[in-house]
Amino acid sequence: MGTVARAAQAAGGETFGVIPVHLERREVGKSDLTTYVVTETMHERKKVMLYNADAVVVLPGGPGSLDELFEVLTWRQLGLHDKPIIVVNTDGYWDKLRDLLEHVVAQEFAGAEMQDYLTWVDSAEEALAKLNS
Repeated sequence: MGTVARAAQAAGGETFGVIPVHLERREVGKSDLTTYVVTETMHERKKVMLYNADAVVVLPGGPGSLDELFEVLTWRQLGLHDKPIIVVNTDGYWDKLRDLLEHVVAQEFAGAEMQDYLTWVDSAEEALAKLNS
């Protein structure tokens, strides 16, 4: 996330960072952002991020990225927001995840509309184009 924030700052963009207090103690938070928020919990962090976002963009990542994706996907499914969710599938990184979500729908553990909540793109440039359209 620091790399993304630094790139946005270098381009003159505003940055918004949210970190839970337990991670701020453990890691050095990037506090030179336009807005820097410290929350009590990870759940509160996700809530603050979503409520302050116009869209969600998921880059290749690990368990934290998956956790955040599934939370915003579930909230969308429950009608708690209608913000775009864009998955950046660089070099097929998320192909297995896409297969899993198709399997969940095929096994009728989610409706087919769940797949409509996600926009899959192959690059950051394509994600920006979707956001700007």
